[in-house]
Amino acid sequence: MDQVLAGVRVLDYGRFIAAPWCSAILADMGAEVIRVEKRAGGEDRWVQAVTDGGEGGTFLQCNRNKRSLTLDSTTPEGAEITRELVAHTDIVIANMPDRAMRASGLDYETLRAIKPDIILASATAYGEGGPNSDLIGFDGTGQVLSGAVYRQGLPDLPIRTVVPYADFGTAMTMAVGVMMAMYHRQATGQGQHVEAALLPTCLMMSNAMLIERDLLQVDKPRMGNRGASVAPCDLYRVDDGWVLLQIAGQPMFERWCRLVDRLDLFDDPRFADDDLRWEHGDLLNDLTQAWCDGKTKAEVMALLVAAKLPAAPLASPQDVLDDPHVEAMGYLQRVPFPGASRDVPIIETPFRMSATPGTIRRRAPLLGEHTDEVLAEIGYAPDQIAGLRARQIV
Repeated sequence: MDQVLAGVRVLDYGRFIAAPWCSAILADMGAEVIRVEKRAGGEDRWVQAVTDGGEGGTFLQCNRNKRSLTLDSTTPEGAEITRELVAHTDIVIANMPDRAMRASGLDYETLRAIKPDIILASATAYGEGGPNSDLIGFDGTGQVLSGAVYRQGLPDLPIRTVVPYADFGTAMTMAVGVMMAMYHRQATGQGQHVEAALLPTCLMMSNAMLIERDLLQVDKPRMGNRGASVAPCDLYRVDDGWVLLQIAGQPMFERWCRLVDRLDLFDDPRFADDDLRWEHGDLLNDLTQAWCDGKTKAEVMALLVAAKLPAAPLASPQDVLDDPHVEAMGYLQRVPFPGASRDVPIIETPFRMSATPGTIRRRAPLLGEHTDEVLAEIGYAPDQIAGLRARQIV
């Protein structure tokens, strides 16, 4: 069966994660995605190099299933090629400030004048229309401005999350927005501008903390790996590593009490509900740590699983690569790439559909690998393409 987005054409002017991962999801579902890069390559191509050619790990992940076109869009000829590309496109995706979009001819009004039903999806750091809209921001800026980092880390050291959840979260929310816009266009024939931003993505994730602060006027302290609202909850040291345990709700708490042989805590008023257990979390976490002492990960996990408590061992990156469940589920697919020492483990489409599943059909492109091919598709003859190369337009 054809994939759900077969026949949909996407121009990807994205860099780093928020826009490229959005278009990668669309590509996984069958869309034809053309990554448009500067002649020297997008700066995100070379971050965290893992291949002989210098391509980075995040680039390999976020640009599978795409073709690469190099183009100097600042020249008159480059601008004309951009207009021709847009005329043959359903969706344009970019992550850059509004003024940069206008300078590149990628603002919604310019695109709509070329193709009235075009869908533009743009990601910025802060959203358009506010006092910070023209500021540059990365994943970490969204994290620290959302209130989340204020609450995470050590008592005297706030710590942002090392994985870029603001970027990937924004990519996923933008992908949802694009699909809503396509559904709307199918019904009305009208395109629209879909906007996503790092800050509101992070606010979505920290919203409960903001609600708690506003209604209760409290600022809970940073507690390392301990729970923000429940207990016992922490990463506990065992003889050969660490194990995470998270207890929430009375049934789980009672099963934990039986496990650690503290039935006397059932009726202790200090532990009557999650809020009270959090307030006295140091005691409950210390009891759990004492129970873990002298046991291995395997021993602790066997007991926790038998008690039907949510727990997991702390996995290193190599542990993840070797994990039998990850292997059995096929979450990481091995994709060859020129200059890589071995086939690259690329995360599959992060959701599964029974009738129209996403697929990784091709590796991330080499720089400009498909320039001639793409230009030919919009009507450029071989001698014209050669001339563009000679004039350093492509």
